[in-house]
Formats: sequence, C-alpha cells, structure tokens
Amino acid sequence: MSNITLRVYRGNSSGGQMVSYEVPKAPGMVVLDAIHYIQKNLDTTLACRWNCKAAKCGSCSAEIDGKPRLMCKTSVEDYPEGVITVGPVRAFPILKDLVTDVSWNFRIASKIPPLQVREEAAGKPFVLQQVDVDRVQEFRKCIECFLCQDVCHVIREHNRKDAFFGPRQMVRIAGLEMHPMDDLNRREQLRAEAGVGMCNITKCCTEVCPEHIHITDNAIIPMKERVVDDYFDPVSGLLRTLGVLPKRTKKPFKSVPNEQTVIVGNTTLAAK
Repeated sequence: MSNITLRVYRGNSSGGQMVSYEVPKAPGMVVLDAIHYIQKNLDTTLACRWNCKAAKCGSCSAEIDGKPRLMCKTSVEDYPEGVITVGPVRAFPILKDLVTDVSWNFRIASKIPPLQVREEAAGKPFVLQQVDVDRVQEFRKCIECFLCQDVCHVIREHNRKDAFFGPRQMVRIAGLEMHPMDDLNRREQLRAEAGVGMCNITKCCTEVCPEHIHITDNAIIPMKERVVDDYFDPVSGLLRTLGVLPKRTKKPFKSVPNEQTVIVGNTTLAAK
C-alpha cells in the first residue's frame, strides 16, 4: 500500500508552521480520513472540526492545496503526486491548527429577521407557485460551510466585515426577500449594513459552493437590482410617483424589533 504525504498547518493565533505526515493510502480515502489517521496514530494533538463526514454539516472546511474545500468531499485520488497541503480557511481567526473562529457569521445572521408573514396569510397554509418554491428552495440548500465567505475578497483580502455581510448572508436574505409571503422591506438592510453594493460579482463564491448554489447569479445580482430599482433608478422613482408603477407596500425594516440592529435615517448601524 502506497503512502501519501499530508502537509498540515500546526499552530494558533500566535503563529505556526506546516508539518508533514506520512499516511497510508486506502481505497476511497478522503482528506478527512487522512486527518483522522494522523489524529489516531501520529499526533493526537492535531485539531480539526468535523461532524457528519457526509458533506452536509459544513464543519470540515479547509484550504486544500490553497483551494477552499470540504475535507470530507475531497478524495486523495485528486492529488496523484501524493502530496497534499491542508490549512485552515484564511478569512477567519485561527484558534488551533485547522480550527478557525467563524462566530462572526452567526452574529451577522442574528441581525437578519426571520420570515415576516403577511397579515392576510398568517396562520394559513401557504399557496405558492412552483416557480417561487424552486427559487427559494435553492437557497435553503446552504450547509453553512462558509467557503463562500472565505473566498470573498471583501472579507478575506480587505477585512471589511464591518461593511459587508458576505455571500452566505446574501443567500439568506435573498431567500426571505424573494419569498412571496414575506412582508418586510429587506432592501433597507441590503442597502445599508448588509452592504450588497460591496460585491463586484466575481463569482468566486459560486465556484467553491459544495451545494452548487448559484450565489452570484440567483441571489446577489437580483438583490443588487432590487436595491438599485428602489434607491437609484430615477425612472422607476418617477413612475412610482406618477402611479404608473406600484409603490412598495411592505413593512419598513425597523418595524421588526431586533436588538442587534438599529436603523438611523438611511443608515443601518450595529446596536451598541
């Protein structure tokens, strides 16, 4: 049985280095299997995060040969040279070895109000067209691996977590904004603190999504278009004023109590 060489990052927030391990290759082996072999047989102090080993929990995100991937979904056969480099995702602070602190994503998620059902539909079964179901259902496939957040240059290269929620949260908001029964004007948040305008649609987030969600085309671009339509398109504004186009009737964002978010004028600020 041949061996593979795993070069794994070992360290913490203070620094670290790549350490090489020789792992016996087995049929059907994925990178997570190799990491588990190291933990069991070579170094029990190696830290990594994982849960289901079925590419559905999103826990085992890492950068494999520099590309953000799920370790449980990455076959060692994809690296015929037999040397595989495994490091932590680089958009978030390192805790230990392959484990990073992704809690920022959950703090941001808490700022997004859940579905606000229209008054006339409350307490009743939803009657939806299939096209609306299919559109929203795509966004629900997200497993929160945060690989899209890791490759987003706004978050990773510029560290503008203060100005942009990131692709994962754009998907979350899109699933609510496009829901026919939602009665909240989410475009206020998209324009302000969510920072949808920060994305320049490079589609790198779509490329790494293990669930093949069309993040850019189906979520971010439509959200950009809706914000532009409401706030920056003078023709649409004039037609709404003249009554040619209907005015938006959804409840204002501030109508939903949320201790995480406070809207002041046209600007949404994190609550102190």
